[in-house]
Amino acid sequence: MLSKLIRKKQPALNSELIKRKELSQLEQLPSHISIIMDGNGRWATKRTLPRIAGHYEGMKTVKKITKFANEIGIKTLSLYAFSTENWRRPKKEVDYLMRLPEELLGKYLPELIEQNVRVTMIGNHELLPEHTKRAITNAIEETLHNDGLILNFAFNYGSRDEIVQSVKQIVNKVQLGSISSNEITEELVSSYLMTNELTEPDLLIRTSGEIRLSNFMLWQLAYTEFWFTDTLWPDFDESCLMDAIESYQRRNRKYGGLKQEEVN
Repeated sequence: MLSKLIRKKQPALNSELIKRKELSQLEQLPSHISIIMDGNGRWATKRTLPRIAGHYEGMKTVKKITKFANEIGIKTLSLYAFSTENWRRPKKEVDYLMRLPEELLGKYLPELIEQNVRVTMIGNHELLPEHTKRAITNAIEETLHNDGLILNFAFNYGSRDEIVQSVKQIVNKVQLGSISSNEITEELVSSYLMTNELTEPDLLIRTSGEIRLSNFMLWQLAYTEFWFTDTLWPDFDESCLMDAIESYQRRNRKYGGLKQEEVN
C-alpha cells in the first residue's frame, strides 16, 4: 500500500554524475563513510503522509546509496538506522522500524549478495524482536564471505553505552589480572568497541539540517570529517553523496599536525 503513495523508480545515472564519479576515483576516496539518516518523518509529514511512509522511502534510499557507494569504491558504509533513544518514539512507529530490516534485507539480500556486499551490525541485539534479529543474522551469515563493501547497520546502537560496556570489560580484565592498568591505551579501548573490526570513519554525513552527533560513534569520530545537508534522507541521492565526497576530497586532513608545506 505504501508503494502507491510514494515515488516510483529513480532514473538511471546521468552523464554528468557518471563523470563526477569517475573524477572522484582519481583522488583519495573516504574509505569509511558513516551516515546519520535523518528526516524520514519530516519527509512524510510534508506530504501529509504517515511517518512510516517516510521510513519506507528511506529504506529505498539505503539500497540506492549502498549500490552507488559500492560502485565508487567505498570500503565501508555505516548507517545509523535505530538508536537506543529511538525506543521513546510512538509504539506504532517503533514496531514498523523493527520490521524494516526484515523487509529491506529480505527483499534486497539477493542484490547485496550479487554486488559482493557484506552486511554487519553494531548495537545491542538483546532488546530486538526475534523477527528483527533473524533478518539481520541471516543477512550477516549469507554475506559473511563477501569481500566488497561492508554495509554496517547501527541498530539499537548508542555510543555512550558502547563505551561504558567496553570500559566494564577492560576493568574486568584488570581485576582478573589479564592486563595491567598501564596497558590501557587508545588502541586497547578501540579493540573493545563494537567497531573493532572496522576502520574509523573518514567522513560523516548527516541529513535533514540537524547539526549534532546524536550519540553516534563518539569515540570513532575523533578525526572524522563532517558534512551536513538540509536534504531529507528520502531525498538524498547519488548526487548528494558525490557532493559530500567532493567536499571531503578538497579538505586538508592533518590529524592535529601540519602538512609538510606548512612546516617549512
